[in-house]
Amino acid sequence: MTQSTTSILDMFKKLGEDMKIPSVDLNKIIDHHRKNLEALAASGKAAAEGAAAFASKQREIVEAAVKDIQEASKSFKVPGSAQEMMAAQTEFAKRAMEAAVKNTRDMADLVQKHNQDAVRIIQDRMKESYEEIRQSFEKK
Repeated sequence: MTQSTTSILDMFKKLGEDMKIPSVDLNKIIDHHRKNLEALAASGKAAAEGAAAFASKQREIVEAAVKDIQEASKSFKVPGSAQEMMAAQTEFAKRAMEAAVKNTRDMADLVQKHNQDAVRIIQDRMKESYEEIRQSFEKK
């Protein structure tokens, strides 16, 4: 009985050739995953930029609110009647409410824009990835 010196890998390679299984291009696989990681990094960067913009906008809102309060306290005078006091408080509350609504809308728009940017990067990479995989299965 002769003992074969063929390795297991050689046997699988021969089996693959006999079954006409296409060879695997490791460089393409590595490149594919490198692009995926680059897309994840870019998406993370976009999300981080969004968080920084959000924090900046919050700081801007707080600074504006403090400025408004300071101005209101500088111009504060004791009203002569209850009606004047109610009118002054109502006006201040109205301005505060309008600012809150505007700021909330601005913050929501900011978050939505940056989230869309981050997600779009991943979606674009998924489309590219699908196309790369589809092309790899086309007959040459």
